[in-house]
Amino acid sequence: MPELPEVETIAAGLSPLVCGRTIRDIHLVYPRAVRGDDQEFQRRLQGRGISAVRRRAKLLILDLDGPLHLVFHLKMTGKVWVPQKGVQPGKHTHLILDLGDEVYVFFDDQRRFGYVTALTPLELESWDFYRNLGPEPLQATLQEFTGIIQGRKARIKSLLMDQKVIAGIGNIYADEALYMAGIHPCTRAVDLSVDQLSSLHHNLQQVLREAILAGGSSFRDYRNALGVAGLFQENFKVYGKKGLPCPECSTNLGSIRVSGRSSCFCPRCQAEKSKS
Repeated sequence: MPELPEVETIAAGLSPLVCGRTIRDIHLVYPRAVRGDDQEFQRRLQGRGISAVRRRAKLLILDLDGPLHLVFHLKMTGKVWVPQKGVQPGKHTHLILDLGDEVYVFFDDQRRFGYVTALTPLELESWDFYRNLGPEPLQATLQEFTGIIQGRKARIKSLLMDQKVIAGIGNIYADEALYMAGIHPCTRAVDLSVDQLSSLHHNLQQVLREAILAGGSSFRDYRNALGVAGLFQENFKVYGKKGLPCPECSTNLGSIRVSGRSSCFCPRCQAEKSKS
């Protein structure tokens, strides 16, 4: 958390609130939130206009005049939002951008795992993390998706969460997509049929689009650009529901660990095929 739908929701909500405005002042409350030299970071941002807001994988990117890119990696509990007038920063607010006319952008992060950095286009493109990101799942055609998954010996759940394989997917939407496609999370990619890969591609895109329409998923921390919680958690079929009945067959949902993460699934609808 946040994953692709949450960051996409933040970007879409932030764009009309900040685009065309200028960063008039920077209040860096927690310098360690900056990746790189914090004084250079502030110098780079001062007086820059904001031209666009977008997402790449789980990164939130503000394109600035110059050009320059202000990049947020929200990690587990990061939040970038525009508070209503008069709302004061909280104890977890690490960065405040003053855009004038009492419009501010807050970067909050309770766990302090997230970070922000300011990069030139060349620096962004040469950043190993950014350069090695896999394709966007909502843009990947079936042929492209099959090409990056088919034949690999790793477990499919691990591949879906590997940002170098395909970008933006985490635990929530991997569990939901695999359930919808009827695929056990421990199935090796090489053992998936063409029909299974087609179903997974379709269902992955479907669940991501539905989550974006619902404003993402909120538990304790995620909020959109206005500080409002998402609603997609109300539509979860399996994620976080170990021991509850499967919505399709009523079998109690199970949970295993894949790549160090808890993975919820239906033992019946997602039965693991015996290996020959």
